[in-house]
Amino acid sequence: MTTPTTTTTTPTTTTPTPLTAPRPDETPAPTPAAARAVDVVKTYGRGEAAVRALDSASVTIPSGRFTAVMGPSGSGKSTLVHALAGLDHIDSGRILLGNTDLTTLSERERTLLRRERLGFVFQAFNLVPALTAAENIALPLTLAGRRPDPAWRAELVDMLGLGGRLEHRPAQLSGGQQQRVAIGRALVARPDLVFADEPTGNLDSRSGAAVLAFLRDATRSLGQTIVMVTHDPVAAAYADQVVFLSDGRVVDELAAPTAESVLARMARLDAPEGA
Repeated sequence: MTTPTTTTTTPTTTTPTPLTAPRPDETPAPTPAAARAVDVVKTYGRGEAAVRALDSASVTIPSGRFTAVMGPSGSGKSTLVHALAGLDHIDSGRILLGNTDLTTLSERERTLLRRERLGFVFQAFNLVPALTAAENIALPLTLAGRRPDPAWRAELVDMLGLGGRLEHRPAQLSGGQQQRVAIGRALVARPDLVFADEPTGNLDSRSGAAVLAFLRDATRSLGQTIVMVTHDPVAAAYADQVVFLSDGRVVDELAAPTAESVLARMARLDAPEGA
């Protein structure tokens, strides 16, 4: 009699693919650029009266970051920001907003680009006196023939702490509240980039600190890209990085700034040569 044979099947086990940890020496992917200036030259005046405000200036503005621009008086910081925003024509070089070369655009195309892709915050607020806070915030969308996104508008108003002030006109608001309305106006259209020119220059220290904290939080919570011109080391310390200009050139950059480290860099720029 034949004894039946029993075949034993050994179960196969699948070894999970181990996760590959990044090597310590690997460099993280660079943050994409929101804007770039490449070898930009800008001269005001002609002949012996000519003043070179930008002298082959180059800078990269990373996306989703808060960048402060500083430098001694006459260093070219405001001219550089005006060039990045397409407010000033340059003599040579390139200005890129994302992949758009501003130097190839007509004046009308620049105007449309600023309206659709940029936001601005000024030292003097520049609110329309006859409009309420809500109407001032919505003004860029009104001019573009677009309706506000109710959810986004509500989130913005809540973050700015303006819920009880929307029906007030500028004359009924404090300076800090007016600047928060101006920031809401700059952000309501979800721009690629916001330019702030001395945004706390007309505010007391407490109101200024609140405005700067909101600008910083807008980059961290909303992913907003902000470029701020300032002469104040305390204001610059709210930024993720500081770009320093001198004699029309970008001469230094500082990451994770503090008021003390910014002040020390500025002191070096202000010091006479050989000192």
